[in-house]
Amino acid sequence: MFHRRSTQWAIAILFAFCAGSLAANWQATVSRDPAGNFPEWRPLRAFYRFGWAGFTAATGEVHFTKPSGDKFQLDGTGRTIGLVRLLWKLDVTHRAVANAETLHPIETQQTENYRSKKIATHLTFTNSGVTAAKTEGEGDATKTKTRQFSLPNLFDMHSAVLYLRSQPLGDHSVYRVVVYPATNAYLATVTVAGREKISVHAATYNAIKLDLQLKRIGKHLELEPYRKFRRATIWVSDDAERILLRIEAQVFVGTVFAELQSVRFDTPK
Repeated sequence: MFHRRSTQWAIAILFAFCAGSLAANWQATVSRDPAGNFPEWRPLRAFYRFGWAGFTAATGEVHFTKPSGDKFQLDGTGRTIGLVRLLWKLDVTHRAVANAETLHPIETQQTENYRSKKIATHLTFTNSGVTAAKTEGEGDATKTKTRQFSLPNLFDMHSAVLYLRSQPLGDHSVYRVVVYPATNAYLATVTVAGREKISVHAATYNAIKLDLQLKRIGKHLELEPYRKFRRATIWVSDDAERILLRIEAQVFVGTVFAELQSVRFDTPK
């Protein structure tokens, strides 16, 4: 009996040590470079369509501004359309605020309105982590769950894009950032695959091609496979704007995409 328990304790201690070592190893690979000196975005409005297998399922609009000297803000709306809306009604609003100097996130708010329910997510970021509040339901049936995730140098989706576009993005460069988009943290590995020309609805662009891979981060900071997402290819314009042009993602339902339809800048160059 003593021998068996001793063996179990030894295995448990070894597992904890290995888990801690693996957590420390991946954290050591996270990009530590500060925000780069690539020119910041001019205020703009961009329109996208979303779908799979060439079939449009939703549309969206993003409005990027700098409402004050020390903050960037992204406001977005999206909705399913056509036949998809008959089957799956969804309207989304999104607002994200980031520090204009460090490009770290400050606050994110998102509301999802479905046919039969409403989900509101509120993220508040600090230097040490994030507090996530998720409210689901309406009226007396409303329930709110709050969780905290502690890890420095977290990004949301908006600030991760700002940070990555600020970097040199030389061919074959690799960047690793920890992103907390809604209710979980992910290690995002972005590799610059090269340069190529791409045509989207908005125009034909010289583009930077990026490969994106994700790993879910568990509550003990262990990396886990993210089975709903395999990988994605992202194209951004290879110019002074670095606008998101197209995303093709391999997910559990197949290949989904987002593509730029048009872009309008609030101020001239």
